[in-house]
Amino acid sequence: MSQSLLKAIQLLDCFDENPELTLLELVEISKMPKTTVFRLVSSLVEAGLLVKVKYSSHDVRYKMGLKLLELGMRVNKQLEYREIALPYMKELNAKLNESVHLAVIEKDETVYVEKLDSTKPLRLIIKIGARIPLYKGSASKVLLANLKKTEQEEYLKKLKLNKLDEHTFDNIEQLVKELQEIREKGYSYSKEEIYKDIIGYSCPIFDNSGKILAAMGVSIPIIEFTEEKGEHILNEVLKTANIISKELGYK
Repeated sequence: MSQSLLKAIQLLDCFDENPELTLLELVEISKMPKTTVFRLVSSLVEAGLLVKVKYSSHDVRYKMGLKLLELGMRVNKQLEYREIALPYMKELNAKLNESVHLAVIEKDETVYVEKLDSTKPLRLIIKIGARIPLYKGSASKVLLANLKKTEQEEYLKKLKLNKLDEHTFDNIEQLVKELQEIREKGYSYSKEEIYKDIIGYSCPIFDNSGKILAAMGVSIPIIEFTEEKGEHILNEVLKTANIISKELGYK
């Protein structure tokens, strides 16, 4: 891939926390030379991906353009399963009042493509588009466990594990064993693997050919967890994921 394209994408990522940025702020955040940033920003403005806003001769800022929204809508159109899953996710969210999310695989990572928040003061907030490793968390492990054997083996061959804490895998054998169990049970459980003080349950969603499309999960604060509540949530997630899979033609 072109280095200029990669750097341009890196500049767009700078707007994750800030809706508007000056040229100097982009230089500071991106750690790129000013001349490079100026050249790339000019191209992004010309393409409609960035918009130049001139408040005064000394205050010129940039913000994301509507072209990005247009491109995002095109991606959404490809996610038909998201449209089918959303009404059922809303029902699950209303029934449990817990955070419900939908995740898919993209380039060896788990990407959240839909989420519904709990109304509780203490809850997990996940950003749509957030990426996490494909071996961490209940959604990731469900996706990895249900890949074709050749795809899973290819991913595991190049995977390097770093044990960051007690909830992180430190060897491939341990991970493979859990992936086999997840595939057999039909669901995944995680405890503080990504987010501190959070427990998660996730189940696979399949298409009409039996291929895994997504993982649907529920996250709850560990302080509210009981075995009885966990079993109830798991049953509801399993039931909802099965209904969505059937809607997609899975038998």
